[in-house]
Amino acid sequence: MRITFVCTGNICRSPMAESIFRHHVEEEGLDVEVDSSGTGGWHVGDDADHRTVQALRRAGYRSAHAARQFEDAWFATYDLIIALDEGHLRELRAMAPDAAARDKIRLLREFDPAAGDDLDVPDPYYGGRSDFEHVRDLIEAAVPGLLDEARAMLKER
Repeated sequence: MRITFVCTGNICRSPMAESIFRHHVEEEGLDVEVDSSGTGGWHVGDDADHRTVQALRRAGYRSAHAARQFEDAWFATYDLIIALDEGHLRELRAMAPDAAARDKIRLLREFDPAAGDDLDVPDPYYGGRSDFEHVRDLIEAAVPGLLDEARAMLKER
């Protein structure tokens, strides 16, 4: 099974989600490949933002990352494509070649039962440490529900 997280430049939110989710997948020994990408190509090849790496390390997560841009052809290779906000969701749906591809796209916070109507993970790029910590908290809150979804999908195989 393959899951990718998608944000704007692939240096803040999606690499953070990738690292956190990969940690939990590995802890459980699930057969899930986890990665991330961005809707834009400005940062291709760059490391994750240093504030992302710091927020991850403070919580005990590892980070090794090189930014990349999501490509249309990837719809065929992923089982779930997780957008970090409504803008990414719209962009990905517009790129999707068909209904089956669009059905693979979900918002991360859909997996957090406490999220309510606010399903966006805000972009911390222009903020400070607390903004990155907040993003990490939002991602962590969605992990149990996303793990449940991954387990269910693996059972169906």
